Amino acid sequence: MICSPISCLLCIGVIWAAPAPSLSNQMRILGVWEVTKSDDGTPVGTTIEFAKDGKLKVTTKAGDQVLNLEGTYKVKGDKLTITLKPPESEKELTDIVTITKLTDKVLITKDEKGKVDEFKRKK
Repeated sequence: MICSPISCLLCIGVIWAAPAPSLSNQMRILGVWEVTKSDDGTPVGTTIEFAKDGKLKVTTKAGDQVLNLEGTYKVKGDKLTITLKPPESEKELTDIVTITKLTDKVLITKDEKGKVDEFKRKK
């Protein structure tokens, strides 16, 4: 079957009119996020930096002490897997949460127990 020039032009027009793909969660999550609300006890003000290479840095306060943790993360669809190695521990901790909202300014996650953490983009 041979396409007519008009049907070819219509196909090209449909392709050009198609919306551009939206940013994936993998790209949108990059940057520094600050905890604004946490159901699981993470202190408000804690920051998490998600880097392009799949690494992350967490900075939090425990009393007067500042605690810095490093780890890795993976985003697959709406699932965010975070793995941290706490200081003075041989065992890594892994947590998988669902991203329920991710915009340029807001990140909201929910764990398997239904606990919600809310973040705002810091930079």
